[in-house]
Amino acid sequence: MSRPSTESTSTSAKILYRPVGIVSSVLGGLVANLIFKKVWQRAAPPQAPSDPPNALDSGTDLKTILLAAGLQGAIFAVVKVLIDRGGARAFQQWSGEWPGD
Repeated sequence: MSRPSTESTSTSAKILYRPVGIVSSVLGGLVANLIFKKVWQRAAPPQAPSDPPNALDSGTDLKTILLAAGLQGAIFAVVKVLIDRGGARAFQQWSGEWPGD
């Protein structure tokens, strides 16, 4: 898939997009965290705690911690791409310029 526009992005478009990008990143992180917690509750191994473990949980084996970390990373990456791309497309419709590159 190629970039929607072949023209170079102006400096003003990049500056105007920064607040949009920051807000969408924060919201994306919150959404990804909620999704991860719901997925973990359904997909966790039977012996795993209902809350996702972290690296410092002494009562959780390394395999379960790595499973949770991998799942969390995958979910966060997908949500970030969807949020960033959606924000860029909305900005392009509003301003007429693609905010990237």
